[in-house]
Amino acid sequence: MVQKRSKTPEKPQKSPPEAESAPRGRGRPRQYDPERALANAAEVFWKYGYAATSLDDLAAATGMNRPSLYAAFGDKRDLYLKTLERYQQRSRAIGQEIIADDPPLRVFLRRFYDAALDIYLATGDEARGCYSISTAPAQATTDPAVRDFLGASIGGTDAFIGRQIVKAIERGEVPSKASPGALAQIATATMHTIAVRARVGVSRKELTAIAAAAIDLICGQKKSSR
Repeated sequence: MVQKRSKTPEKPQKSPPEAESAPRGRGRPRQYDPERALANAAEVFWKYGYAATSLDDLAAATGMNRPSLYAAFGDKRDLYLKTLERYQQRSRAIGQEIIADDPPLRVFLRRFYDAALDIYLATGDEARGCYSISTAPAQATTDPAVRDFLGASIGGTDAFIGRQIVKAIERGEVPSKASPGALAQIATATMHTIAVRARVGVSRKELTAIAAAAIDLICGQKKSSR
């Protein structure tokens, strides 16, 4: 059956005003997790070092192509600096956790080194040590930004430990004539040697013994109970 055409053609329907005025989205929505991308990039720098890591290595690790990587984080140096900042922030958060209950100095230092070893040996048999100490010193000689970061990081660790030593002196845990600054530098230097030794595969047992000796040096020999 043939239908007759309507004498008055239907008018095309207009879109609602909201739809007409709504701006179109530009580009595709972000398909990556920045935190995960930084974590994966850091693993590559951690394993191979800054100089030996290529943009192709970073693209493969993050699952992002090179243009997307650049758009999100900048060039290789920018990305590396962001991974250093991320590592520092995470380390500071751990530091706040271990002093939350205001522990005695000896307990604090034991927690401090245990937490460091958990990071340095997190991959099991694969040696990696501390992220900043393993990767930044070589770059610090030629890159002012990395040098400033590393210097501030070391100074920040000294200050953090130094504040705990000042409290210990006030509580009588450490002799009043002790220098908080000097003892803090010893504690930081011990952390650095542990980091380097972990990088070359020294066992946790040996590294823990080094930490224990440093704790005795800073706090004094623990008195044995009879």
